[in-house]
Amino acid sequence: SKNSFFPVVSTTFPTKSSRPRGSQTISHLRFGPQPIHSTYLVNRPNFVACHQPVFLEKYDILSEAVEGATFLLNSPEPPEDVWSVLPRLYQEQILKKKMKFYVIDAYKVAKEAGLGVRINTIMQTCFFAISGVLPKEEALQAIKHSIEKTYGRRGEHIVKMNFDAVDKTLANLHAVDVPQQVTSDRELSAIVPADAPRFIKEVTAEMMAGHGDRLPVSAMPDDGTFPTDTTKWEKRNIALEIPVWDKNVCIQCGKCSMICPHATIRMKVYPKSFLENAPATFKWTPAKGKEFSQDSVFTLQVAPEDCTGCGSCVSVCPAKNKQQPGLKAINMAPQAPLREKERENYRFFLSLPDYDRSKLKIGTVKGSQLLRPLFEYSGACAGCGETPYIKLLTQLFGDRAVIANATGCSSIYGGNLPTTPYAKNQEGRGPAWSNSLFEDCGEFGYGMRLAVDRNSAFARELLKGLAPNLGEGLVQEILESKQGDEKEINAQRERVKTLTHQLKNLSSTTASRLLSLADYLVKKSVWCIGGDGWAYDIGYGGLDHILASERNINVLVLDTEVYSNTGGQMSKATPRAAVAKFCAGGKPTAKKDLGLMIMTYRHVYVAQVAIGANDAQTVRSFVEAESYDGPSLIIAYSHCIAHGTYIAEAFPHQKAAVESGHWPLYRYNPELASEGKNPLQLDCKAPKIPVEDYAYEETRYKMLTLSKPDEAKRLIRLAQSDADMKWRIYEHLASMDLTSLREG
Repeated sequence: SKNSFFPVVSTTFPTKSSRPRGSQTISHLRFGPQPIHSTYLVNRPNFVACHQPVFLEKYDILSEAVEGATFLLNSPEPPEDVWSVLPRLYQEQILKKKMKFYVIDAYKVAKEAGLGVRINTIMQTCFFAISGVLPKEEALQAIKHSIEKTYGRRGEHIVKMNFDAVDKTLANLHAVDVPQQVTSDRELSAIVPADAPRFIKEVTAEMMAGHGDRLPVSAMPDDGTFPTDTTKWEKRNIALEIPVWDKNVCIQCGKCSMICPHATIRMKVYPKSFLENAPATFKWTPAKGKEFSQDSVFTLQVAPEDCTGCGSCVSVCPAKNKQQPGLKAINMAPQAPLREKERENYRFFLSLPDYDRSKLKIGTVKGSQLLRPLFEYSGACAGCGETPYIKLLTQLFGDRAVIANATGCSSIYGGNLPTTPYAKNQEGRGPAWSNSLFEDCGEFGYGMRLAVDRNSAFARELLKGLAPNLGEGLVQEILESKQGDEKEINAQRERVKTLTHQLKNLSSTTASRLLSLADYLVKKSVWCIGGDGWAYDIGYGGLDHILASERNINVLVLDTEVYSNTGGQMSKATPRAAVAKFCAGGKPTAKKDLGLMIMTYRHVYVAQVAIGANDAQTVRSFVEAESYDGPSLIIAYSHCIAHGTYIAEAFPHQKAAVESGHWPLYRYNPELASEGKNPLQLDCKAPKIPVEDYAYEETRYKMLTLSKPDEAKRLIRLAQSDADMKWRIYEHLASMDLTSLREG
């Protein structure tokens, strides 16, 4: 505005940056009467907005504000009470700098307007209403014009919701009557808990606090390695509501734990005797299942400070409360009143022993969820459709997994500083994870497989040479072990433990070499993990090459049907009729059928899964793929915020993708062909709903009906033809009688 001048503006809010959810991101905004020709960071802000009230507990975000600055806070507290909940440091700074203080319950406004937890429009309106950058009425008109431009193609309903949010904002924005004295005795919380390791306190915590640039080079590890298993120290507390377990309704199925994208819902079966020192509010109930002893009890526990509040667990819970219709075995409740006691409950829960994995049926949903996840509390988006698959992989194979990761969402939430979600079990074992370039994940993982095989072969050669010193019996047992299941792998580990003990007592070069390679005598599980942008597009050549080999390598494709991490561009996995960047008029061609293409090799295990549609089939596919002695490919339906699906219902919505024929579930197991059986097994029934019933529950399809209705009708008809043709092909292949073919 030519007539308005506002020198410096700074806002602090979480956004989809390198940490998609709950991270602290500082946005620097400058306004002036003359064009600004370069980028300048704001060091002395006139305006500070805090969009997440939990940030006040840990971060000093007012320290650089100038005298007379304006402070805007999103808080559920009413204006007359908000002063009393501020930490002492904030009260002191507001008084000392004579700051103007405003408050709004933006989440309440968003909820009433139908926006869920999306508060960007609300906070933007607040800024223009009180900053003076533009006259208020002019600013509001500009905001509404921007809303029409941004959301117009998504439908009048979306535009109206945002308009309502703007109108409600002014009614709920309040100036706080600041007292003349400090009344709080609350101090800022420590960035990490007191029991965190020294490195976490001195280095990681500084980075979490946004002070990483203050760290001297001497604080960095000499070899560049950082500790894993560090997300457990963050305690972000970003959920407004968290799940609460009703032990009297629960059927102990494990579905909520299975679906949790951040591994914040855990379940354990353990002897009742361990409850002796349990907190007063700790919940438990007798364990269900013939495989458990009579004194076994069951607990489902939530990590209150790590949960993102997505509500996916509630949406998949099958157990309904007959006494209170509408409630289930797990229900959402406000986090703040539960935080303290549930923190203690979770800490006690983690101290309980894990169930012996060699005695579990890990090929079932319940059995798999009694295994400790070795991928936890990641910074992925709340309700992420990718992370449950990675979490499951680490539960099943994580203590011996070697993972090659393609650059993308999985590398950002999987290995981005300051913390790492890949964890270790009680024995100190966990996945070995590394990220390479976007395009070469397949080749990168293939190199890992070759290295593992060569080290294993060399270890076996050395072991044979030392047989006279170690004992023929032990050597023979190690060399001939099958390692086909958890019990056999555990037995091999015990033998290798005995071997390493003996090797330490041998003083020879051969013994020293074998000692460094002994772990390779235990079966390793090598995985390539990446999205559809890698697997279908930029890295397809490498993927095709490694699957064409006969090496025992596993591939997990997290198929979001779009380039998610870079902003939602079209990939070859994008289905026909869907809107994405580079296909704003709807994808004109059909989705590439990667699974069908790879099946033509006939020696590759291929499975297509959707955890929200059939979790049992998902677990079975992972177990079969990993146990198959050859290349395997799992294509996993992974919903994304780019789809425009209500995130709390995104996992149940996967059923519609299957029931429409868009995403058939199947397993192609070459081992069955060697037995004269058809290797292709369909794990779903024939389509029973039209594709449009599935598609038009998502914004990515529906928006085309508004911008180009005739084209939308044409493309959705073609999408229906795609699904029909796909089903006929799979149904035909799955019904073929291989015995008669062979005889013919």
